[in-house]
This record gives sequence, structure tokens and C-alpha cells, in this order.
Amino acid sequence: MTVLLVALGAAIGAPLRYLADRLVQSRHDSVFPWGTLAVNLAGSFALGLLVGMPAGPALSAALGTGFCGALTTYSTFSYETLRLAQEGTRFYALANIVAGIVAGLGAGLAGLLVAQAITA
Repeated sequence: MTVLLVALGAAIGAPLRYLADRLVQSRHDSVFPWGTLAVNLAGSFALGLLVGMPAGPALSAALGTGFCGALTTYSTFSYETLRLAQEGTRFYALANIVAGIVAGLGAGLAGLLVAQAITA
């Protein structure tokens, strides 16, 4: 049953990631991967929120592993960072690393703090 819940969450998260990424990126005339950064930050916030809420194992599997796992994308983050470096835009590559890691951790923490404030 858990595998089905993960698959259901992923079936929603993956297309949402693609659509959100394309929507955000289409609004920026830049080589910087704004779409990937946006979905990774949103997913980090959502996962932090979920971790801070009283959720059972089934909900955690569907939303945490399935939805957030498919919404966020470390592989695309890595690929885009390497592509930026190879194309000679090393400043953007470094900015992507710093923004992805620092802002991602901050978004996760913000989600956790929001959850704690709601459940307190």
C-alpha cells in the first residue's frame, strides 16, 4: 500500500514540477535556472511543513516521499549547475549552488517553523 501512496504523490508532483519549472523559466530571460530553484524551494518548504505537522506514515509517504520527492529535483539542479560552469557562466553556477543549498535549507526551516506555529 505504501508504494501506491508514493506513486500517487509522485504522479502529481512530477508533472507539477515540469509545469511550474517551465512557467517560471519562461518569465525570465536568463541562463540562470529560476524554474528549478523555484520548485526546489517550494518542495523544501512543503517538506519542512509536513515534517512539523502530526502526519502519519501513509500521509508522509504520499506527500513527503512521493509528492515532494517528485516535485524537487537534485539531478536537474546538478545538471544545470554543471552546464552553467561548462558554458563559462561560472558566477551563475556558483550562485545556483549557494542559492539552492542556503535558500533550500532556509525554506525547509521556514516550513518547519510554520508547522510548529500552527500546531502549538
